[in-house]
Amino acid sequence: MEIKHIKTPLSEEVIEGLKSGDKVLLTGHIYTARDTAHKRFMEALKDGKDLPFDIRNQVIYYCGPSPAPSGRVAGSCGPTTSTRMDLFAPELIKRGLKGMIGKGRRSEKVKEAIREYKAVYFGAIGGAGALISRCVISMRAMAYEDLGPESIFRLEVKEMPLFVINDIFGHDLYDDGMLKYKR
Repeated sequence: MEIKHIKTPLSEEVIEGLKSGDKVLLTGHIYTARDTAHKRFMEALKDGKDLPFDIRNQVIYYCGPSPAPSGRVAGSCGPTTSTRMDLFAPELIKRGLKGMIGKGRRSEKVKEAIREYKAVYFGAIGGAGALISRCVISMRAMAYEDLGPESIFRLEVKEMPLFVINDIFGHDLYDDGMLKYKR
């Protein structure tokens, strides 16, 4: 299977070329955000305030990087379970978010938003946080620094290995995999 090399920010043209099951190496800037940061995003939007960064065409990685060991840019930065962000994701996708990285299934509302607004959900390998951290070439705190490792960080990644889980065509790698297994 071909490996697709893609860069951020994500364009609709790139997203249209991605299909569930594709192997991807992602390069560019991405932003980390977990549950509490997403809740703060929604509070800011409700209050008519701007988000801490322009989410249009960006990728959010559901991750809280651990502190960097000596000589490294980042400590372990593996994905967290994505369903905890499902309450917030459709609104962010509607506002221009184009990519999300995490682990596990997404809700039907998230998958509908992915199809309607042309976004993509990538899966990162759970348990491989130390290996993924080797793809991080720079990291800086952007917002909500009181949250410690769950602050918003801007990561620059080089060839971060991912799989396309949900695409704009309504496919779901988890569902497709289960069907293949049952056959």
